[in-house]
Amino acid sequence: MMPQKKNPDVPELIRGKTGRVYGHLTGLLTVLKGLPLSYNRDLQEDKGPLFDAVETVQGSLGMLALLVGGLTVRREAMARAAASGFLLATELADYLVLEGVPFRTAHAIVGRIVRDRLDRGKDLGDITLDELRSFWPAFEKDALDVLSVEGALERKLQIGGTARKRVEGRIKVLQKELRAEG
Repeated sequence: MMPQKKNPDVPELIRGKTGRVYGHLTGLLTVLKGLPLSYNRDLQEDKGPLFDAVETVQGSLGMLALLVGGLTVRREAMARAAASGFLLATELADYLVLEGVPFRTAHAIVGRIVRDRLDRGKDLGDITLDELRSFWPAFEKDALDVLSVEGALERKLQIGGTARKRVEGRIKVLQKELRAEG
């Protein structure tokens, strides 16, 4: 009906169903919280929400599998989109915080940088070290590293982080678990 429409309907619908599943979880936790010691008739109320939640999640996963299976990834377009604009502004604020700058100050500095880039019609990724230092003299050369998608991803080394080392490690764990289930 509307061929120009590019909204991701399936993920939007799945995201919407999350509220229903969370609602069932909250209801079940509320019933369980009130149990004094062991089985009570209260548990008669757990079946409907539980079955609906399982059915909803299974249906959502099935649809998501179909969506991902038919997905075409255009890496170059994704890289361009991720590198443009001000997606990495928070990374710059995090950089300043790790250098000992209070977050409130870091936020204000990066806010001024973003405003300046907008006024000039330029992206954050185009900024030079000298331009950064005009806003905060203590910026070092490595500040430019956080303004690349790759640099920002690699900085996240904590468990569950996006650094290649962490992602590859997690993939190995999941592959091992899948082989064990077999």
